[in-house]
Amino acid sequence: MDYSSGEDTDISESEIEEYGEKSYEDLKSGSRSLKISDVAYTCPYCPKKRKRDFLYKELVQHASGVGSCSSNKRTAREKANHLGLAKYLETDAAVAADSSKPDAEPDTQTDPLADHDRDEMFVWPWIGVVVNIPTEYKDGRNVGESGSKLRDQLTRRGFNPTRVRPLWNYQGHSGTALVEFNKDWSGFGNAMAYEKAYEADHHGKKDWKVNHSKNSDLYAWIARADDYKAINIIGENLRKVGDLRTISDIMEEEARKTNKLVSNLTNVIEVKKLHLKEMADKFKETSQSLKQLVEEKDKLHQAYNEEIRKIQSSARDHFQKIFNDHEKLKLQLESQKKELELRGRELEKREAKNESDRKKLSEDLEQNATLNTSLSAAAEEQRKVDEKVLKLAEEQKRQKEDLHKRIIQLEKQLDAKQAVELEIEQLRGSLNVMKHIEDEGDQEVLKKVDTLLKSLREKEEEYDGLEALNQTLIVKERNSNDELQDARKELVNGLKELPRVGPIGVKRMGELDNRPFHEAMKRNYNESEADERATELCSLWEEYLRDPGWHPIKVVMINGKPENVIDEEDEKLKDLKRNYGEEVCKAVTAALMEVNDYNPSGRYIISELWNYAVNKKATLEEGVTVLLNMWKKKRGSD
Repeated sequence: MDYSSGEDTDISESEIEEYGEKSYEDLKSGSRSLKISDVAYTCPYCPKKRKRDFLYKELVQHASGVGSCSSNKRTAREKANHLGLAKYLETDAAVAADSSKPDAEPDTQTDPLADHDRDEMFVWPWIGVVVNIPTEYKDGRNVGESGSKLRDQLTRRGFNPTRVRPLWNYQGHSGTALVEFNKDWSGFGNAMAYEKAYEADHHGKKDWKVNHSKNSDLYAWIARADDYKAINIIGENLRKVGDLRTISDIMEEEARKTNKLVSNLTNVIEVKKLHLKEMADKFKETSQSLKQLVEEKDKLHQAYNEEIRKIQSSARDHFQKIFNDHEKLKLQLESQKKELELRGRELEKREAKNESDRKKLSEDLEQNATLNTSLSAAAEEQRKVDEKVLKLAEEQKRQKEDLHKRIIQLEKQLDAKQAVELEIEQLRGSLNVMKHIEDEGDQEVLKKVDTLLKSLREKEEEYDGLEALNQTLIVKERNSNDELQDARKELVNGLKELPRVGPIGVKRMGELDNRPFHEAMKRNYNESEADERATELCSLWEEYLRDPGWHPIKVVMINGKPENVIDEEDEKLKDLKRNYGEEVCKAVTAALMEVNDYNPSGRYIISELWNYAVNKKATLEEGVTVLLNMWKKKRGSD
């Protein structure tokens, strides 16, 4: 359904958002038709005389551009209708458009170069041109919108420029700007989409030539050979920042760089493979040595355990024999005691026979009592001997157990010692010691193990003491360094505010010297124009110096040490040297090396205490000396 001519009454700027929602609901209900075919769309809010076919992406860019247009050429109602159309396309119609997009434009989505002659000359890096930027005369100069505002506007439309740089001349803002895109092929795709969007809205290069200065809308296109060679402010600035290149040349250069990178990476991989093979061989050799040592240690440990088992078995047999002998002797004593008691009872029965028998019985009883006492004493002595033998057996058993525990403990300590020695690759000495241990007795083994453990403990105590002392010294050194750095910062901040007296002062590292730029411009321009052009060129190169993406520094080996040097083949530096001379190039490279040495990550200017006499960083002592001399002079003058 076409744009209705009955909607003549316009709306206010404050009602644009509300009316845009109504347009969105109207499109969502299906009352207006967008699709002409499976891949072609039309704008239902443009007049019939402006109707044309759009691809989906082009229609989205058209709707967004008209909806965000800041000129008075579009009415508030048109802006509101196009905002509603953009919302509908980005939300409700996106699924249908995505499903048809691979069939509609397979080449443009996969290859941004499909529709372009690869021998066509473009300005590289990709740069767009914007003209007819509104300006106004203020305070004797023309002023206009900033580049960042225009960049944000293009970013919202999906073109993703990296920078928009307005062009200035002696009258101020020239009403033109250069739009920079990424150097890769995605940047080329964004640049072509940017050009097509303005062409679709009849604001391309051809339209600008036809409607030159007839309205206040922006016109834009991609810079090509005719723009580069033009004798105007656009051509002059394009020749400063870019070159004419064909797509084929750029692709061939990228192919050469890719082949070179692949070759370098292949060489690095080969070196890494050789290093990895050497490490694998060394690891295999160490593993075999360690395996052999572990096997010998296991054999020695097994032989030692077997000997311990034999000693324990022999001791058990010996004590069992002693216990058996004492048991037999005890049984014999008890049997003799019973016989004597029986004999005494028989003598008591015959006591009354006669006196002689009584005397004899008395004597026998006394003898029997004496013998019985002797037997009791012998039995008691035997009992004491048995207790002593039992205690001795238990003591010997306990000593053997303690000895076995001590041996196991010493084995663990010895294993720990050997593990430490294995980790620090001091295996040979321990291996020789262990081989000699096989031929020595148990006591000698214990003595050597005790000596080894004592030496290990002494070394550990000595190492712990040295480590503690080292940590203390490290902490003190770090604190001292922090104090010195704080003092240096305070000294730099103080000397910043004072005029330099003598060779010691504060230097801004990475600051670009603008004197060679002025000298170079004076050779081609008059005094006032030379100053202006030198200032612009100096500002441009200051921005290059702060750009982390530009790094014309390479690392080379000098006298066996890696050092940073300027890459003489860098295109920007070669172009700078060719156009403005050796002194300008030296000023840029000097500032670049200072930034790389003092602040490579941030790339901003920092202040440093400097000795201008020897052209190097001054010591803290030199700075303090200068400060003391200034204080003494001031005190003498007072």
